Amino acid sequence: MRSTAWLAASLVALSALPAAAQQNPPPLAFVQPLPGPSVQSVQDKLRQAGAYSGRIDGIWGGDSQAALERFQQTNQLQVTGQLNQATAATLGLDPNALLAVSAATQAPPPADHLMPASVRAVQGRLKTLGLYGGTVDGVWGEGTQTAIQRFQRGRGLQVDGQLGPSTITAMGLAPEALAYR
Repeated sequence: MRSTAWLAASLVALSALPAAAQQNPPPLAFVQPLPGPSVQSVQDKLRQAGAYSGRIDGIWGGDSQAALERFQQTNQLQVTGQLNQATAATLGLDPNALLAVSAATQAPPPADHLMPASVRAVQGRLKTLGLYGGTVDGVWGEGTQTAIQRFQRGRGLQVDGQLGPSTITAMGLAPEALAYR
C-alpha cells in the first residue's frame, strides 16, 4: 500500500515537469514546403527503404512524418522530423532538385475564378485530408475558403485563403493543372 502511494506521488511530480520545461518557447524554425512531386519522391524513397507504407500521394501528412523519423532513427541520423541535408543525402535525394520551383511562380487569379472542375479537385483533396465537410460541387464558397485556411495553418503556410503556388503544391496539386475563367 505504501509503495502505491509513493508511485502515485512520483507520477504527480513527474507530470508537473513538462509544464516547467515549457516556460521557454521552442526556437523558431523555417520549414519550406516541398512541391507535391518532390514529396512523392521522398515518399517513394522512404518506401524503398522500408520506412513508409502509405500512398505516394504528394501530401506530407502524419504517416510521412512518422516514416521520416523512423528512417532517421534506423539510419542513425539525428531524429529531427525534418528533411535536412543529411537525411536527403542518405535517401539519395538532391535537396536542390527537391526545392526546385516550377516556372509558374506568379500569383494565380483569385480562387473564385477557378473553373468548376478545378474547384472540385481542390475540394476533393481537402475532403480527403478531412478539412472540408461540404459537398464536392465545384462551387467556391465559404466552406472551401475556410478549409484552405485550415490547410495553410496546419502546414505552416501563409494563411491568406488563396491558392498560391506553395499552397497548391503542398496540397499535392500541380499549379498548371488548375484552370481559371
